Amino acid sequence: MTDHKTPETLIEVKDLKMYFPVTKGIVLRRKIGDVKAVDGLTFSIRKGETLGLVGESGCGKSTTGRALIQLYKPTTGEVIFHGTDLTKLPAEQMRQMRRKVQMIFQDPYASLNPRMTVGDIIAEPIMVHNLRKGKEAVRERVQELLKLVGLNPYFINRYPHEFSGGQRQRIGIARALAVEPEFVVCDEPVSALDVSIQAQILNLLEDLQNQLGLTYLFIAHGLAAVKHISDRVAVMYLGKIVEIAAGAQLYHTPTHPYTQALLSAVPIPDPALERTRARIILTGDVPSPLNPPSGCRFHTRCPIATEHCKQEEPELKDIGGGHMVSCHRSSEAIALMAVDKK
Repeated sequence: MTDHKTPETLIEVKDLKMYFPVTKGIVLRRKIGDVKAVDGLTFSIRKGETLGLVGESGCGKSTTGRALIQLYKPTTGEVIFHGTDLTKLPAEQMRQMRRKVQMIFQDPYASLNPRMTVGDIIAEPIMVHNLRKGKEAVRERVQELLKLVGLNPYFINRYPHEFSGGQRQRIGIARALAVEPEFVVCDEPVSALDVSIQAQILNLLEDLQNQLGLTYLFIAHGLAAVKHISDRVAVMYLGKIVEIAAGAQLYHTPTHPYTQALLSAVPIPDPALERTRARIILTGDVPSPLNPPSGCRFHTRCPIATEHCKQEEPELKDIGGGHMVSCHRSSEAIALMAVDKK
């Protein structure tokens, strides 16, 4: 994690929406609705920080990351990077902008071409953007990147299947860093790895951030991983951000009922303390993003929901110190959490 006294906003997201049309019929296909994977996100990421993004499967985390770097063209909204709205850039300009925004994918094997050597995989973006001239200069840069991510530079002629999962993820990181980006979307980069390897990759990402001045959007299921690496944490539910706060503040004082439920599910490595802890069990399933509930989207599973919650959608409001919550009954949620701690 990094500490900046005068943070500068690097990425600003305004009312970002990503809808996927759903059609019906074989011969005459007709649209019957939209899957609202991302539905009106507004947040910012400061230069040099890591914003963690957590939530259940299907809530829109990965779609958000892909929409930010324009792998998906957003339905509406703005993604402002260094004062430029990426959603309005033509294809050629966006191609040049990809030097500055990169992605580390979840599955390190599926994202690497099995027919290419590691050297060719990492060299490809270097040659596409003409960052080095001559084969020898490119080769030296590839070996430098392999060394940077903790791999033997002489592995340059091996293929992806010859490496372990952790090593393949390091190759994916090296490929993302090959074009010297400023902003990297880390899409669950440790979820497919063993726990011991997860720690190594997280430490590597932190070291690279400090060394190269990188800015991360870190997407993950594991709250422990997010807590370890993130400066701030955003909690997402059914296409919406329900809470954003500094990492320590969110873990110590979770305010949204959904955040409280997520944190209560994280095991504590102390059997005596774990037995005395109150667990929040959510009832029901996550509603379909094709037809989300009216009002607050969490009201169908919320233990403190009222009629007001069912009718009016809450705004994401600052309750102090940059802690933002989207809940009509945030004060009641805090009071219930205090009772549970006792």
